[in-house]
Amino acid sequence: MACVILKKGEGRGLSAGGAWIYDNEIDRIDGDFEEGGLVAVSASNGYPLGTGYINTRSRITVRMLTRDAGAVIDEAFWERRVRDAIEYRLHTTGLSSCRLIFGEADRLPGLTVDKFHDILVTQTLSLGMERLKAQLFPILLRLLAEYGHPVRGIYERNDARSRTLEGLERTQGFFGESFDPHTIMEENGLLFEIDVENGQKTGFFLDQRYNRAAIRPMSRGARVLDCFCNAGGFGLNAAAAGAAHVTCVDASQSAVDTARANAERNGLAARMDFLCADVFELLPELEAKGAQFDLVILDPPAFAKSRAAVKSAARGYREINRRGLALVRPGGFLATCTCSHFMTPELFRQTVSQAAHDAKRRLLLAEERAQAPDHPVLWGADESAYLKFLLFQVLDER
Repeated sequence: MACVILKKGEGRGLSAGGAWIYDNEIDRIDGDFEEGGLVAVSASNGYPLGTGYINTRSRITVRMLTRDAGAVIDEAFWERRVRDAIEYRLHTTGLSSCRLIFGEADRLPGLTVDKFHDILVTQTLSLGMERLKAQLFPILLRLLAEYGHPVRGIYERNDARSRTLEGLERTQGFFGESFDPHTIMEENGLLFEIDVENGQKTGFFLDQRYNRAAIRPMSRGARVLDCFCNAGGFGLNAAAAGAAHVTCVDASQSAVDTARANAERNGLAARMDFLCADVFELLPELEAKGAQFDLVILDPPAFAKSRAAVKSAARGYREINRRGLALVRPGGFLATCTCSHFMTPELFRQTVSQAAHDAKRRLLLAEERAQAPDHPVLWGADESAYLKFLLFQVLDER
């Protein structure tokens, strides 16, 4: 096995608990290797650091699989990894519908697997994992059946832009035999139709599961505005909790149609309406009309998809939160999120604080939350801690 030797003083991220080795940390590579294949990793003094797989075309050159330099990477190794991931979900969120594998956090770097009732949706985001999937996916199917959660099959959503950084094509399709890509999943007592072929990303945002439940207490009897509603997750939870009326807004007509269908499926459509509109354009219009809501929910897509975009993203988050706050009646509530790991918790709090100052509102923090536990955070790997959720009561300045 070839060996990647780090420069003197490098590997600090690895030492802190992370799983990535960048190209600028590497002194040399001794021996022959295949792109996407396994390599040993050692410190500059020769001390063994473990084993990972390599792709010199990527800035993340090595993704670590194990810190055990003597580990045998065989079928039994992969089965232990998958079984550990399944057992973790059994002890946290259950296996009905969940993020089953969360890449580096589950020590399976570059692999994402979502389970929606009886369908798996996968993303292989690295060359090494692309080479390994034919070995890993049958293990995954076999173990789920063993645990009493068999699935109909696997649909690959390898259309993520990040695959191009690994030299991989963007594709999607069935792994193995085709099947109906629609299913019904349950979350917080509500039923959602999932279209794994055409839905956003893997089909549904499971990471907000408990955050959607968190807005229920302040939804009773409330007028609610759910912005960037996607499949209607937050809005349906508000309506199920007894909201007087919920307005769901999304720029995607497909998302609006899905949210409406989910409302009808759960018998909640009578107290909900659905708008296909650009939220940045709609909020000023509502403010000009003097509209007021008891609860405003802001769950936008990631504005900061790179470190270079953080400043412009912060301006976007500041603007959307200022507009949202202007629509909350004094004493009402604001739920606001960012799903970009480049927006640190400190920066997001600061941005919302600036928005509150602009809107002449004071905030009482009710809850500060993160992603659901089936998206575990690998301590030391900041990129795995991406979702920030803040829930405030909104007061005027008096």
